[in-house]
Amino acid sequence: MRMDKKQRRLGEILIDKGLINSEQLKYALEEQKRTKEFLGAILLKNNQIKERDLLEALSEQFKIPFVSLKNKYIDWNLVKGFSSSLILDYKCFPIQEDGRAVTFATTNPLDVWAFKKSEEETKGLQTKFVLVTQEDMEDVIQRYQQYMRSNISRLFE
Repeated sequence: MRMDKKQRRLGEILIDKGLINSEQLKYALEEQKRTKEFLGAILLKNNQIKERDLLEALSEQFKIPFVSLKNKYIDWNLVKGFSSSLILDYKCFPIQEDGRAVTFATTNPLDVWAFKKSEEETKGLQTKFVLVTQEDMEDVIQRYQQYMRSNISRLFE
């Protein structure tokens, strides 16, 4: 993820969308200086924005699509090609492959370690990312764990 010189800041996007005001931004930025937390995390913690609003703003900021995984078909043959560490530890879930690139769902567009790990595991294919809610990620990981458990039990039948 490259940050363009002209890239808009998260606070500006949230103000432009009418989700926070300049006073709320100022307070959150002061708290950020003290705690070193992400601005979005502070605004969420203080109930000033909803997760979906944050992800839509981050999607705009980083030019990463925001998608829903609800009712999305999971290609388990694709998923099996990636480590459980990438999926469970890094919360980086492969959702699509087109022969040139693998698209991963993530909840954090700033997680460089997850991006690096996913690039290592794509075996030369490009990597693309989409943002998803925490709830969607937890749901797809739960489906992954159920899938893995059912496959393990079949081995012992």
